[in-house]
Amino acid sequence: MWRGIVFGLLAGAFWGAVFIVPALLPDFSPFELMVGRYVCYGALAAGLMLPRLLPLLRRLRRGDWLAMLRQALAGNVVYYLLLAYGVKLAGVAATSLIIGLLPLSVTILGRKDHGALPLRRLAWPLLVVALGIACINLDVFSHDVGVAAGGASLAHKLLGVLCAACALACWTWYALDNARFLKRHAHFSSVEWSMLYGLASGVIALAAGAVALALQQAGEAGGQAVPGRDWPVFWLVCLLLALGASVIGNYLWNMASRLVPVTLSGQLILSETLFALLYGFVYAQRMPRPLEWAAMLLLTAGVLWSVQRHAQQEPERGEGRT
Repeated sequence: MWRGIVFGLLAGAFWGAVFIVPALLPDFSPFELMVGRYVCYGALAAGLMLPRLLPLLRRLRRGDWLAMLRQALAGNVVYYLLLAYGVKLAGVAATSLIIGLLPLSVTILGRKDHGALPLRRLAWPLLVVALGIACINLDVFSHDVGVAAGGASLAHKLLGVLCAACALACWTWYALDNARFLKRHAHFSSVEWSMLYGLASGVIALAAGAVALALQQAGEAGGQAVPGRDWPVFWLVCLLLALGASVIGNYLWNMASRLVPVTLSGQLILSETLFALLYGFVYAQRMPRPLEWAAMLLLTAGVLWSVQRHAQQEPERGEGRT
């Protein structure tokens, strides 16, 4: 379990970078960012799997194909598209705040899974997490909601919040479905499954990009490109994001999903929010404000408390098996 905790925290460190990319590339739409990231992810996955790609594809059953496609859509393509729109419209802080509700949503919806702790044993850690999220709420509504949302209208900010909430729903469902699938299907390693739905994400993103490009060219005379955009930087950032957040981050998360209960994996997702906030502070070149410090300390305390409760459960489980 402790190895799984370390893997989950490291995955959050890589995933936190995805919140900064829309602010780093403001000239590109969230749809373009989604296509760029997952086309790169699919290409990397295909390259890494090339020597054993055909034998691996032959091992896929009908249920595996369905799981791969639904997880590629919910956990990758649709989730990141909604997240990027949230950052563009509502800002980094507001979006990371809403995604920060993942520990609560995953824990509550995964409470009946095998190995999950009853909610009464997680009530106090979850209350501490909720207080941390409340602190972020107070800070967000007391100050500017974020770099990317500067000057945005109230309607745009509300739309960004709605996008972030839909992203939360997508990733909650994906986290539960992925954890349950990996625990039931040991015939795929964590690396193999990460590469498989990475390849599926790349194919979906490539098809979506091709359709969008065709529609753009049909609607514009001669398909004129938007001037003044740095495409080499765009593809470099997408490649780095695909390698770090997708290839490495998803592999680490798949390892964690196999080793920890679903209720604990929900708490570990919180590391993504903490790292997103940290990267946001570095990008904005400022120190956290008092409420932000309080939020980070409370969120960290809540996760550590939850880890301690699960660690107590492990010996009890072992005694029960004996």
